[in-house]
Amino acid sequence: MIRDAINSDKFSVLNFCKDTFSWGDYIQDVWDYWLSEGNLLLVEKQYPVGMCHAFFSKNQIWIEGIRIKSNFRRQGLASELIKHVESLAKEKQILFSFMLVDTKNSSSISMAKSLNYHIFQTWNFYSLFSQINNNHKIQFGTVLNYTQIPHYVKSWRWLALDEETLLSLYKQNKIIFSDNSGDISTAILTDSEHFDKTLIVTLFSGSQDNTLDIISYIQNYGAEKNYQKIQILTKEKLFFLNTLEHKTTFNLMQKFLH
Repeated sequence: MIRDAINSDKFSVLNFCKDTFSWGDYIQDVWDYWLSEGNLLLVEKQYPVGMCHAFFSKNQIWIEGIRIKSNFRRQGLASELIKHVESLAKEKQILFSFMLVDTKNSSSISMAKSLNYHIFQTWNFYSLFSQINNNHKIQFGTVLNYTQIPHYVKSWRWLALDEETLLSLYKQNKIIFSDNSGDISTAILTDSEHFDKTLIVTLFSGSQDNTLDIISYIQNYGAEKNYQKIQILTKEKLFFLNTLEHKTTFNLMQKFLH
């Protein structure tokens, strides 16, 4: 009933994913990547009627892209996919499972809670327009305490932030901070692995002045590097800017597996 996807499944799966959201879906853009990464799973009833992808990293499993064909919903198939992924994680002695659910998606939140997931954190997604802007005084380096900030976002996966990862990001000048006025604001910059010219920013906002400083730098960096999209993920609600658009809010769901 549940099996690994193969390339010939692509057409039938994309066919039932194309109208997932009002704007369509992104599965067609990530299918090839997920297939190559492995753990792209299908639920099959003579033909594929559901899918999800699982990404293993360190001590956690990240579950993404849960999709069920419309006339097969409310049959518990999404739950079966999640349970299957969890069984794979337990075999690897992995302790935590995470997934991201839009706060407005009450049915998916209810399903996750029925499987003993809880809302670990709530995150806001903003898009930022790039523009030349030299009015910033940011610094490179790490002032993050990874024991208090357990995750950063990489290709829309909330991945563990530990000493080794921090050091790697620091050496690549991917960590910036501003401490000009009030509480420090910090950001981690990563390139999307699945979408060209897309910058993903994990923002830990302190004072408004420092956060404005960070945003000014990111706008300028985006313009200089010709990024087509700048996506900011932050737990804080940000202030109004003409160049900053709030897109949606997500619950980061967590489950302890052992």
